[in-house]
Order: sequence, then C-alpha cells, then structure tokens
Amino acid sequence: MLHRNKSRLPIVLIILVILAVLLTACAAPPPYTGYDRVCDSSGCLDRPINVVEYQDQSSPTMTPEQHQAAALIAMAEEDPKAAYDLGLRYFRGDGIKRNSYQAIQWMRSAADRGNLAAQKALGQLYLTGLEEMGPDFREAEKWLSLAAGAGDKESEELLAEASRLKHTERQFHLWSNRWRPVFQRNWYSNYPYRYQWRNNGWYY
Repeated sequence: MLHRNKSRLPIVLIILVILAVLLTACAAPPPYTGYDRVCDSSGCLDRPINVVEYQDQSSPTMTPEQHQAAALIAMAEEDPKAAYDLGLRYFRGDGIKRNSYQAIQWMRSAADRGNLAAQKALGQLYLTGLEEMGPDFREAEKWLSLAAGAGDKESEELLAEASRLKHTERQFHLWSNRWRPVFQRNWYSNYPYRYQWRNNGWYY
C-alpha cells in the first residue's frame, strides 16, 4: 500500500507543476503590441496607442452664424466697440436672435466703458423712447451729456433743445414725435457696425 502511494507522488507533482505554469500564464499581462483595440457601432480597429485624437472644442452642431455670434460675445466682454456692435445686432436680429433687452444691456455696457457711439445711441433712444419703451429724460440727459462732453455736437444740440422743451409737455411731445422715427431708423439700420466678419474672424 505504501509502495503504491509512493508511485503516485511523481504524478501528483507533475500535475501541480503544470497547473502552476498555466496559472502563471493566465496572470501575466498580454504582450505589448503598441496598439489599442477601439470598438464602436461600426466595428473594431487596432489604433496605435501613441496617437492623440484631436477634439474640436466648438460644438459640432454650431452653425456659422452661431460661431460668429459666440466670437463677438467673447470680444464684447473686453472691447466696448464689439459690445456696441453686439447691441445693434441683438436689436436688429442680425446674425443672432433678436432681443431688445440684450441690445440695450450691451449698448449700456459699451457706453459705461466710454464708447461715444453707444452713449449717443442710448441718449437718443431714451430721449424719445423706442418701440414699447417710453421716453426717459433722466437717462437721456445722462448719456447725451457724456457724449456732448466727449465733443459730439449733435448730442450737445439735442440735449439743449430737449432741456428747453421738457417743461412744456405739448411742445416736447410734438418734438419727440418728429425725432422718434429718425432715432428708430438709426437703431434699425443707419448706425454702422464697427467690426466685419472675414477670414474666420471679426476685424475692425
């Protein structure tokens, strides 16, 4: 009986060695090939590991007009001339969805930073009102005074005339009705843009 057990011992040892080799092979990492398997709905491919895939930061669904608008908004944060243009474009719906509130906010941003054209445009807007917004002489006086102080003669004359008439409601109403369509045309079409889009960028 003891002899039989001794004869089985080498067989057991051989089996244990084979199992150890198999376990070691399974635990070892796969050989380095320099490729990485990438799979998607269209299938699989082996891509070199050292290849860096470029990712465009802009939205793939962004239209050319949206790209232009986003670039102008970014500029307007730093440049009052761009903020002036953005205000006009919001008001006109030119290359961006029309929004009168945003138009006035960006125009005020430009005017607050010393842009003469924006100060003058706001002064005229508040002097007679625009669309559903009625006149606001205090705001008009503020912006026209700044524009006049910067040397704009038209703003100086408008401010003097409006100040003379503001206490006679009927005369001011008649005067305002005469100038209102003029100032509206300025906002709708007459005021020129400072920046133009070309070569994939805004240029002054």
